[in-house]
Amino acid sequence: MKVSDWKINVIQMDVAIGEPDKNYRQVEQNIKLAMQGHDAPDVIVLPEMWNAGYALNRIQQLADEQGIRTKELLHRLSKHYRVNIVGGSVAVKQEGQVQNVTYVYNRQGERVSEYAKIHLFKLMDEHLYLTEGDMLHRFELDGIPCGSIICYDLRFPELSRTLALSGVEVLFVPAQWPNPRLYHWKTLLAARAIENQMAVVACNRTGSSIGDNGEETTFFGHSMILDPWGEVIASAGEEALILKGTLKLESIPEVRSRIPVFKDRKPHIYQLGVQE
Repeated sequence: MKVSDWKINVIQMDVAIGEPDKNYRQVEQNIKLAMQGHDAPDVIVLPEMWNAGYALNRIQQLADEQGIRTKELLHRLSKHYRVNIVGGSVAVKQEGQVQNVTYVYNRQGERVSEYAKIHLFKLMDEHLYLTEGDMLHRFELDGIPCGSIICYDLRFPELSRTLALSGVEVLFVPAQWPNPRLYHWKTLLAARAIENQMAVVACNRTGSSIGDNGEETTFFGHSMILDPWGEVIASAGEEALILKGTLKLESIPEVRSRIPVFKDRKPHIYQLGVQE
Protein backbone atom coordinates (compact mmCIF):
# COMPACT_ATOMS: atom_id res chain seq x y z
CA MET A 1 0.00 0.00 0.00
CA LYS A 2 1.36 3.38 -1.00
CA VAL A 3 2.00 6.11 1.54
CA SER A 4 0.99 9.71 0.84
CA ASP A 5 3.92 11.56 2.43
CA TRP A 6 7.56 10.66 2.82
CA LYS A 7 9.88 12.26 5.34
CA ILE A 8 13.33 12.32 3.75
CA ASN A 9 16.67 12.77 5.53
CA VAL A 10 19.67 13.43 3.27
CA ILE A 11 23.02 12.94 5.00
CA GLN A 12 25.35 15.56 3.54
CA MET A 13 28.75 14.65 4.95
CA ASP A 14 32.45 15.01 4.39
CA VAL A 15 34.18 11.84 3.23
CA ALA A 16 37.62 10.95 4.56
CA ILE A 17 39.53 9.88 1.47
CA GLY A 18 41.17 6.50 1.87
CA GLU A 19 39.81 5.96 5.42
CA PRO A 20 36.97 3.42 5.29
CA ASP A 21 36.91 2.76 9.06
CA LYS A 22 36.33 6.45 9.77
CA ASN A 23 33.66 6.72 7.09
CA TYR A 24 31.71 3.65 8.25
CA ARG A 25 31.67 5.04 11.80
CA GLN A 26 30.52 8.42 10.51
CA VAL A 27 27.69 6.92 8.46
CA GLU A 28 26.46 4.84 11.38
CA GLN A 29 26.57 7.85 13.72
CA ASN A 30 24.65 9.99 11.23
CA ILE A 31 21.95 7.38 10.70
CA LYS A 32 21.53 6.99 14.47
CA LEU A 33 21.30 10.77 14.80
CA ALA A 34 18.68 10.97 12.04
CA MET A 35 16.51 8.42 13.86
CA GLN A 36 16.49 10.24 17.19
CA GLY A 37 13.42 12.11 18.40
CA HIS A 38 9.78 11.96 17.34
CA ASP A 39 10.24 13.10 13.74
CA ALA A 40 12.03 10.07 12.36
CA PRO A 41 12.37 9.86 8.57
CA ASP A 42 10.89 7.30 6.21
CA VAL A 43 13.93 7.36 3.93
CA ILE A 44 17.62 8.11 4.58
CA VAL A 45 19.95 8.92 1.68
CA LEU A 46 23.77 8.82 1.64
CA PRO A 47 26.34 10.36 -0.78
CA GLU A 48 28.48 8.72 -3.46
CA MET A 49 31.62 6.66 -2.73
CA TRP A 50 31.34 7.33 0.98
CA ASN A 51 33.39 4.34 2.08
CA ALA A 52 36.72 5.25 0.47
CA GLY A 53 36.30 8.47 -1.47
CA TYR A 54 38.21 8.90 -4.70
CA ALA A 55 41.45 7.29 -3.57
CA LEU A 56 41.50 5.56 -6.92
CA ASN A 57 45.18 4.58 -6.91
CA ARG A 58 44.42 2.48 -3.80
CA ILE A 59 40.87 1.47 -4.60
CA GLN A 60 41.70 -2.22 -5.09
CA GLN A 61 42.84 -2.36 -1.47
CA LEU A 62 40.19 -0.02 -0.05
CA ALA A 63 37.06 -1.33 -1.80
CA ASP A 64 34.54 -3.37 0.16
CA GLU A 65 35.10 -7.02 -0.81
CA GLN A 66 31.78 -8.34 -2.20
CA GLY A 67 30.11 -5.37 -0.46
CA ILE A 68 29.99 -7.47 2.73
CA ARG A 69 30.75 -4.68 5.21
CA THR A 70 28.34 -2.22 3.61
CA LYS A 71 25.53 -4.75 3.28
CA GLU A 72 25.87 -5.76 6.92
CA LEU A 73 25.74 -2.16 8.12
CA LEU A 74 22.77 -1.10 5.98
CA HIS A 75 20.85 -4.31 6.70
CA ARG A 76 21.37 -3.96 10.45
CA LEU A 77 20.44 -0.28 10.67
CA SER A 78 17.47 -0.40 8.29
CA LYS A 79 15.97 -3.37 10.15
CA HIS A 80 16.69 -1.99 13.63
CA TYR A 81 15.21 1.45 12.92
CA ARG A 82 12.61 0.22 10.41
CA VAL A 83 13.70 2.85 7.93
CA ASN A 84 14.36 2.74 4.19
CA ILE A 85 18.00 3.48 3.32
CA VAL A 86 19.25 4.51 -0.10
CA GLY A 87 22.87 3.72 0.63
CA GLY A 88 24.54 6.34 -1.55
CA SER A 89 27.28 4.38 -3.25
CA VAL A 90 30.44 2.59 -2.22
CA ALA A 91 33.46 1.11 -3.94
CA VAL A 92 32.84 -2.65 -4.14
CA LYS A 93 35.33 -5.29 -5.27
CA GLN A 94 34.02 -8.40 -6.97
CA GLU A 95 36.08 -10.93 -8.91
CA GLY A 96 39.02 -8.55 -8.99
CA GLN A 97 37.02 -5.64 -10.44
CA VAL A 98 35.85 -2.55 -8.56
CA GLN A 99 32.50 -0.90 -9.20
CA ASN A 100 30.75 2.17 -7.82
CA VAL A 101 27.64 0.54 -6.34
CA THR A 102 24.39 1.68 -4.72
CA TYR A 103 22.63 -0.65 -2.28
CA VAL A 104 19.04 0.05 -1.23
CA TYR A 105 17.39 -1.47 1.85
CA ASN A 106 13.76 -1.40 2.94
CA ARG A 107 12.30 -1.14 6.44
CA GLN A 108 12.51 -4.90 6.91
CA GLY A 109 16.26 -4.89 6.36
CA GLU A 110 15.92 -6.44 2.91
CA ARG A 111 18.19 -5.42 0.04
CA VAL A 112 15.80 -4.41 -2.73
CA SER A 113 18.21 -2.91 -5.26
CA GLU A 114 21.82 -2.98 -6.37
CA TYR A 115 23.00 -0.55 -9.05
CA ALA A 116 26.50 -0.06 -10.49
CA LYS A 117 27.28 3.35 -11.98
CA ILE A 118 26.96 3.22 -15.76
CA HIS A 119 28.70 6.43 -16.85
CA LEU A 120 32.23 6.67 -15.50
CA PHE A 121 33.70 10.17 -15.17
CA LYS A 122 36.90 10.29 -17.19
CA LEU A 123 37.92 13.70 -15.82
CA MET A 124 38.49 11.95 -12.48
CA ASP A 125 40.02 8.83 -14.15
CA GLU A 126 37.17 6.60 -12.99
CA HIS A 127 37.40 4.59 -16.20
CA LEU A 128 41.01 3.64 -15.41
CA TYR A 129 40.18 2.08 -12.03
CA LEU A 130 36.48 1.17 -12.04
CA THR A 131 34.30 -1.12 -14.13
CA GLU A 132 31.07 0.37 -15.44
CA GLY A 133 27.66 -1.12 -14.80
CA ASP A 134 25.31 -2.15 -17.59
CA MET A 135 21.87 -2.43 -15.97
CA LEU A 136 19.17 -0.09 -14.69
CA HIS A 137 17.45 -0.76 -11.41
CA ARG A 138 13.86 0.12 -10.61
CA PHE A 139 12.72 -0.74 -7.10
CA GLU A 140 9.91 -0.04 -4.66
CA LEU A 141 9.99 1.41 -1.17
CA ASP A 142 6.69 1.55 0.75
CA GLY A 143 4.93 0.79 -2.53
CA ILE A 144 6.52 3.80 -4.28
CA PRO A 145 8.30 3.06 -7.60
CA CYS A 146 11.82 4.47 -7.36
CA GLY A 147 15.05 4.62 -9.32
CA SER A 148 18.63 5.55 -8.56
CA ILE A 149 21.49 6.96 -10.61
CA ILE A 150 24.95 8.12 -9.52
CA CYS A 151 26.55 11.56 -10.02
CA TYR A 152 27.78 11.78 -13.66
CA ASP A 153 24.75 9.70 -14.71
CA LEU A 154 22.75 12.90 -14.15
CA ARG A 155 24.14 14.38 -17.37
CA PHE A 156 22.50 11.66 -19.48
CA PRO A 157 18.78 12.45 -19.77
CA GLU A 158 18.04 9.16 -21.55
CA LEU A 159 18.83 7.29 -18.34
CA SER A 160 16.36 9.18 -16.16
CA ARG A 161 13.72 9.18 -18.91
CA THR A 162 13.98 5.41 -19.27
CA LEU A 163 13.39 5.05 -15.54
CA ALA A 164 10.45 7.46 -15.70
CA LEU A 165 8.90 5.51 -18.58
CA SER A 166 9.08 2.38 -16.42
CA GLY A 167 6.90 4.16 -13.85
CA VAL A 168 9.52 5.60 -11.49
CA GLU A 169 8.12 8.44 -9.39
CA VAL A 170 11.12 9.26 -7.16
CA LEU A 171 14.70 9.45 -8.43
CA PHE A 172 17.63 9.30 -5.98
CA VAL A 173 20.98 10.86 -6.97
CA PRO A 174 23.98 10.24 -4.68
CA ALA A 175 26.99 12.27 -5.81
CA GLN A 176 30.44 13.70 -5.27
CA TRP A 177 29.82 16.72 -7.52
CA PRO A 178 32.75 19.14 -7.20
CA ASN A 179 33.35 22.85 -7.51
CA PRO A 180 32.97 24.88 -9.63
CA ARG A 181 29.95 23.26 -11.36
CA LEU A 182 27.22 24.24 -8.90
CA TYR A 183 25.06 25.80 -11.64
CA HIS A 184 25.15 22.54 -13.61
CA TRP A 185 24.20 20.55 -10.52
CA LYS A 186 21.15 22.66 -9.68
CA THR A 187 20.00 23.02 -13.28
CA LEU A 188 20.30 19.35 -14.20
CA LEU A 189 18.50 18.21 -11.05
CA ALA A 190 15.62 20.57 -11.78
CA ALA A 191 15.56 19.52 -15.43
CA ARG A 192 15.37 15.81 -14.58
CA ALA A 193 12.47 16.53 -12.20
CA ILE A 194 10.55 18.76 -14.62
CA GLU A 195 10.97 16.78 -17.83
CA ASN A 196 10.14 13.47 -16.13
CA GLN A 197 7.53 14.85 -13.73
CA MET A 198 9.07 13.02 -10.82
CA ALA A 199 10.52 13.93 -7.44
CA VAL A 200 14.31 14.06 -7.23
CA VAL A 201 16.33 13.52 -4.04
CA ALA A 202 20.01 14.39 -4.44
CA CYS A 203 22.74 13.85 -1.85
CA ASN A 204 26.08 15.51 -2.56
CA ARG A 205 29.10 15.34 -0.29
CA THR A 206 30.80 18.35 1.22
CA GLY A 207 34.34 19.18 2.33
CA SER A 208 37.51 18.63 0.34
CA SER A 209 39.86 15.80 -0.54
CA ILE A 210 43.49 15.62 -1.58
CA GLY A 211 43.78 12.85 -4.12
CA ASP A 212 46.62 10.44 -4.73
CA ASN A 213 47.95 12.91 -7.31
CA GLY A 214 48.30 15.60 -4.63
CA GLU A 215 45.53 17.77 -6.09
CA GLU A 216 42.78 19.12 -3.84
CA THR A 217 39.15 18.83 -4.90
CA THR A 218 36.42 20.72 -3.06
CA PHE A 219 32.77 19.74 -2.92
CA PHE A 220 29.98 22.24 -2.41
CA GLY A 221 27.22 20.13 -0.90
CA HIS A 222 23.89 21.75 -1.88
CA SER A 223 21.98 18.51 -1.52
CA MET A 224 18.39 19.01 -2.64
CA ILE A 225 14.89 17.57 -2.51
CA LEU A 226 12.72 18.64 -5.47
CA ASP A 227 9.06 18.03 -6.29
CA PRO A 228 7.82 16.95 -9.76
CA TRP A 229 7.47 20.62 -10.81
CA GLY A 230 11.19 21.08 -10.16
CA GLU A 231 10.44 23.28 -7.16
CA VAL A 232 12.89 22.99 -4.27
CA ILE A 233 11.37 21.48 -1.14
CA ALA A 234 14.61 21.59 0.82
CA SER A 235 18.18 22.60 0.00
CA ALA A 236 21.43 22.55 1.95
CA GLY A 237 24.40 24.88 1.90
CA GLU A 238 28.02 23.76 1.98
CA GLU A 239 28.24 22.57 5.59
CA ALA A 240 27.88 18.97 6.78
CA LEU A 241 24.33 18.39 8.00
CA ILE A 242 21.22 16.24 7.75
CA LEU A 243 18.85 17.86 5.25
CA LYS A 244 15.18 17.22 6.01
CA GLY A 245 12.15 17.55 3.77
CA THR A 246 8.75 15.97 3.13
CA LEU A 247 7.65 14.71 -0.27
CA LYS A 248 3.94 14.91 -1.04
CA LEU A 249 3.84 11.73 -3.09
CA GLU A 250 0.27 12.22 -4.29
CA SER A 251 1.45 15.29 -6.22
CA ILE A 252 3.37 13.13 -8.72
CA PRO A 253 0.41 11.47 -10.51
CA GLU A 254 -1.46 14.79 -10.24
CA VAL A 255 1.31 16.63 -12.09
CA ARG A 256 1.50 13.89 -14.72
CA SER A 257 -2.24 14.15 -15.34
CA ARG A 258 -2.14 17.95 -15.75
CA ILE A 259 0.60 18.03 -18.41
CA PRO A 260 0.46 14.69 -20.29
CA VAL A 261 4.11 14.59 -21.37
CA PHE A 262 4.30 10.82 -21.58
CA LYS A 263 1.11 10.46 -23.61
CA ASP A 264 2.28 13.16 -26.03
CA ARG A 265 5.66 11.59 -26.80
CA LYS A 266 6.41 10.62 -30.44
CA PRO A 267 8.94 7.79 -30.07
CA HIS A 268 8.36 6.58 -33.64
CA ILE A 269 9.69 9.94 -34.87
CA TYR A 270 12.58 10.11 -32.42
CA GLN A 271 13.86 6.77 -33.67
CA LEU A 272 14.06 7.94 -37.29
CA GLY A 273 17.13 10.04 -36.67
CA VAL A 274 18.02 13.38 -38.24
CA GLN A 275 17.18 13.80 -41.93
CA GLU A 276 19.74 15.63 -44.07
